[in-house]
Amino acid sequence: MILTRDGIAWRIARDLHEGAYVNLGVGIPVLVSNYLDRTQEIFLHSENGILGVGPVPKGDHIDLDLISAGKGFCTLALGAAIFDQQVSFAMMRGGHLTHAVLGAIEVAQNGDFANWKVPGEAVPGVGGAMDLAVGAPNILIAMSHVTNKGKPKIVTACTAPLTARRCVKRIYTDLAIVDVTPGGLVLREAMPGHDPAAVQAKTDAPLAVAPDFREMAVPQVAANGAKLVQ
Repeated sequence: MILTRDGIAWRIARDLHEGAYVNLGVGIPVLVSNYLDRTQEIFLHSENGILGVGPVPKGDHIDLDLISAGKGFCTLALGAAIFDQQVSFAMMRGGHLTHAVLGAIEVAQNGDFANWKVPGEAVPGVGGAMDLAVGAPNILIAMSHVTNKGKPKIVTACTAPLTARRCVKRIYTDLAIVDVTPGGLVLREAMPGHDPAAVQAKTDAPLAVAPDFREMAVPQVAANGAKLVQ
């Protein structure tokens, strides 16, 4: 049993609480907006110039003029603000966000991460990830635990070009939740059917097991009908 992309987003949303200012990156992170507790004020930031992003729209709810930094359609929460990118990046670099949820190609045991270029592939640039990495105190990574070829993405040292050094606080994958601590990686939760030894077998870097390690509890289907577990 593993988490779907929506399942990873759902689990991240459970750890975001009242008063958080959160940037959501491209891919899995964007889906987090669909699973936040609507009774809490959690402010979502998009680096193209929005504070107060709402859930991902569907069907008749799509507004062709509202697009997030993830290049998809978005909605606005009540009281949202729209501004230019200069203001947006000043917000990111100035420490005004509490969290950034980003995807990654690799994460190293010391908190380094790479998320913008696969070695050998041509891409135009890193975008705003470097600014978020130095400006937000809580960098959360959302990704699959291994590549489509079965290669671990949590590694001893990154081989892909780095986005930033020593900044990742927590990694959420389809198999587990792993904290990055000064003493190394700590396994906090794992999906049913994956004990610590099974997670370690798919992880390049060594994992310590938290004293309060537990099996992850995730419903099969979310309230919006999305499948969370496969």
